[in-house]
Amino acid sequence: MIRERLQQLGLELPEPVPSLYQYVPVVVHEGVAYISGQVPRVDGKLPFVGKVGEDVTIEQARELAEICVLKGLSSLEAEIGSLDRVERILKVTGYVQSADGFSQQPNVIDAASELLERIFGDRGRHARTAVGAAELPGNTPVEIDFMIAVKR
Repeated sequence: MIRERLQQLGLELPEPVPSLYQYVPVVVHEGVAYISGQVPRVDGKLPFVGKVGEDVTIEQARELAEICVLKGLSSLEAEIGSLDRVERILKVTGYVQSADGFSQQPNVIDAASELLERIFGDRGRHARTAVGAAELPGNTPVEIDFMIAVKR
């Protein structure tokens, strides 16, 4: 069902990527999946690098936020077998590597929130935090992590 929805939206999940450091991509505990921070690498590379509002536009950063969502869902599917087991997106935390004076972090992370709602409908509506960061791993402009309720 969710795979069909992704096709209707013209979206494709990337291959899940193993962690590069000492953590696991997804932990499921008592019906909640905790998805590690997703960096928007495509074929191993970041499409854009640097600070949003200086090196990267809001529109580019919004694209990166959508990539983070698809990567997170890919990791989740690899862990639980099917995205049809998603009961509800509970919480999204978005980090935006921000230029001095940049305060549009919610606008950037809205792209992730909007995509989750397009995919999951009302189950995609969630609590959220969008924060600015001075630096993020690999000079990525955006990183997002997720908490998702899954059917046991």
